Amino acid sequence: MQPRNMSMSGVVDLAAVKAAQEAKAKAEQARAEAARQGGGAAGAAISPASLVIDVDEAGFEHDVLQRSTEVPVVIDFWAEWCEPCKQLGPLLERLAQEYNGRFLLAKIDVDANQMLMQQFGVQGIPAVFAVVAGQALPLFQGAAPEAQIRQTLDQLIQVGEERFGLTGLVVDGGADAQGEQAPAAPEVPAGPYDALLEAAVQALDAGDLAGAVQAYKNVLSDDPANTEAKLGLAQADLLQRVQGLDAQVVRKDAAERPADVRAQIAAADLDLVGGHVEDAFGRLIDTVRRTVGDDRDAARVRLLELFEVVGGEDPRVTSARTALARVLF
Repeated sequence: MQPRNMSMSGVVDLAAVKAAQEAKAKAEQARAEAARQGGGAAGAAISPASLVIDVDEAGFEHDVLQRSTEVPVVIDFWAEWCEPCKQLGPLLERLAQEYNGRFLLAKIDVDANQMLMQQFGVQGIPAVFAVVAGQALPLFQGAAPEAQIRQTLDQLIQVGEERFGLTGLVVDGGADAQGEQAPAAPEVPAGPYDALLEAAVQALDAGDLAGAVQAYKNVLSDDPANTEAKLGLAQADLLQRVQGLDAQVVRKDAAERPADVRAQIAAADLDLVGGHVEDAFGRLIDTVRRTVGDDRDAARVRLLELFEVVGGEDPRVTSARTALARVLF
């Protein structure tokens, strides 16, 4: 089966601009339905053993996609013959218990689930992804150090809470990191900018990118730190820039004129819209490296704007920020 409502490789298209808002709404609807039925995050507690589950293709929609409306789901792609997997797997399982319901660990044996491996674009194992409110993102590949994994998990949990209202699962007899019983999450009232954010989504549905941009700006004029509006504005701006571009001409110009900063910036925009995140970042970092003055600043500013599109918590942004710093300093 094909995982649905998922941005598999950081692809940005017309649907991706409103993906966060739609996913948040779906997550809230799913939690409300679970509460009515007396289950899920609003119902009975789960056992600590249920924090780590084996997932196959048949159960993916229920065990990963549906559960991701309650809690971030971390996916560990592994195989019995993979030696690094034998180091990473137990570490992730221990962290799942330690985080006590803040995320769910789903283990997928790639030998038995080739279709899922292909759909996620897994090139090597171990590979770790996450699904949050139906949205997929890559976390890291290989047996990463524990400190790095903890930092990545903390960022993932923060995104789940701030963007989608995912407060985690209630674990039977569980305790939080300080050893105290985790309190029930209070109901969060609708924010004061919900109507404006909904107006932006409606503008996108109508193909009115300019209207969406203005709606997001209206939110940010009163609340400059609004994460949802900042992300939406960055993505809508990007789509507005590439609308009407001839991709073939843009890429030809960029290939033939590597010193043309405007050509490289336009190609980087198309790279990102096409899901080639690392290519977009690398193109602009190289442009910053070989330019000076206003040209260098233009490439740097566009790169920072693309960071906003992808999201600061994405590990590809973290790596690109480090590379940019090396070039600048």
